[in-house]
Amino acid sequence: MIWYFVVSLIPYLMYFNIKSKRVMHMYQQNRYHYDSYSNWLKNNFFSTFLTYDLVFLFFTLFMFINYKLSTIIFFVIYLILYFGYKLSFNKESKKPLVHTSRVKRMFFTLYLLLFVLMFVIFLVFDSYFINIYYLLLGFFVYLLYIIIMLVNLINKPIEKFVFLYYRNKAVNKLNNMKNMKVIGITGSYGKTSSKNIINDILNVKFNSFPTPKNYNTPNGLMLTINNYLDKFNDYFIAEMGACRVGEIKELCDLVHPTYGVLTKIGTAHLETFLSQDNIQKTKFELIESLPSDGVAVLNGDDELQLNYNLKNNVKILWIGIDNKNVDVYAEDIHLTNKGTTFTCIFKGDNNKYKFETKLLGKANVYNILSGIALGKELGISIDQLIYAVKKVEPVEHRLELKSVNGIYIIDDAYNSNPVGSKMALDVLSMMDGKRIIVTPGMVELGSEQNRLNEEFGQYMVGKTDEVILVGKKTTQYIYDGLKQSGFDMKNVYVINDVKEAFSLIKKLRENNTYVLLENDLPDLFSERS
Repeated sequence: MIWYFVVSLIPYLMYFNIKSKRVMHMYQQNRYHYDSYSNWLKNNFFSTFLTYDLVFLFFTLFMFINYKLSTIIFFVIYLILYFGYKLSFNKESKKPLVHTSRVKRMFFTLYLLLFVLMFVIFLVFDSYFINIYYLLLGFFVYLLYIIIMLVNLINKPIEKFVFLYYRNKAVNKLNNMKNMKVIGITGSYGKTSSKNIINDILNVKFNSFPTPKNYNTPNGLMLTINNYLDKFNDYFIAEMGACRVGEIKELCDLVHPTYGVLTKIGTAHLETFLSQDNIQKTKFELIESLPSDGVAVLNGDDELQLNYNLKNNVKILWIGIDNKNVDVYAEDIHLTNKGTTFTCIFKGDNNKYKFETKLLGKANVYNILSGIALGKELGISIDQLIYAVKKVEPVEHRLELKSVNGIYIIDDAYNSNPVGSKMALDVLSMMDGKRIIVTPGMVELGSEQNRLNEEFGQYMVGKTDEVILVGKKTTQYIYDGLKQSGFDMKNVYVINDVKEAFSLIKKLRENNTYVLLENDLPDLFSERS
């Protein structure tokens, strides 16, 4: 008789497997932080807890149904749940689950908990209590979003030991690379673009190595140091991300940068930083960690950098576009569908130098200026800098221009913030042709999110001809901002999935059409999640 029960568990385990991956994905996207994950659960309460999983309550009725029929019903229910869940989430994620060693350890603990439960059931198995067994199993899979936090707590001592092991290994390796200097890069946005631009510029003369992709956490930096750096590297360019006060300081204590680049200070992760003042202080943790002979590259157009009272004495190189009272600034910026050209002026040099790049927009000019300022400080000639900037390749999903079936796509899909999204709109507005923006709005902006999305909608007026909003709920305030500012609402389209946008674009296109993809949200924030 027990074999009926065993067979009935097959679709349950299939469903448990697919749902656990989804749960793990959400936990990873929240960077394994209890507070961030808890906030996500609160904001997505209905989509995580008021689901078909509640069908497990039906198993109480199995006490009135015979044993064989109960096993058949259980089998069919979880088979349906499995295929339903698979269809619901069978879409490519911008940030897919990464099966890191930590994730694998968490999966091991999660499955261990499940098999302990199943072992106890088999140990005391009595067909008379079939409804109790099914209730326990159903309750377990229903609570996976909560259980994952328990798994993280159980694994905490192991994770701490693993972290210390790899940290000590990275520190020892850096200590043995005395000729290599570290360049730290942080800011509310533009970190990855700036990192790649500076790397391309420095490599015309030196052997520099940047953190891959968006490896900007302690684990990401340690992985890069332990697995990629070698004795031939002159510079290690470390991207530094943070969601909380003190996190940049932690990264600096690990790699001890000599040079620091601060892109711009915005409102990204305001929900976890809690205030603009905390964001400002945290970003300057990089600059205040530099040694006395260190060099900082700061943005003279950023009031939050200009008005900060720096607590250490390092050499500062100021860059700017609007502010001409800086060390390096750009003027005569021109944009085409081939890229950007600008003139660069150095303090104390009466000459003007013409630069051209494949990259688009003012934001990228700032990033290039940081690379030019730092490169010149390190001894790279002007001619080498001009050559290097011309060869810089766009970073994927960051104002990346590409042509698809005769339509120019400005791909700024990676992650949106109030300043960056406006800069992307400025890029779109400078294009000569039909202009369309596709966006699901901005997230992770705490209590300011609704207001900032409304301002985003207001800023679109005059910058774009058509607006495609993805997700009625998340874009409501953008819609309101457009309406309040007098935008022609006949040219505003609200859809449920970004995939629907492309068929709509085909209908709206003209001979010369530019489409700005602004913030293609990961599954973490999707209304269908």
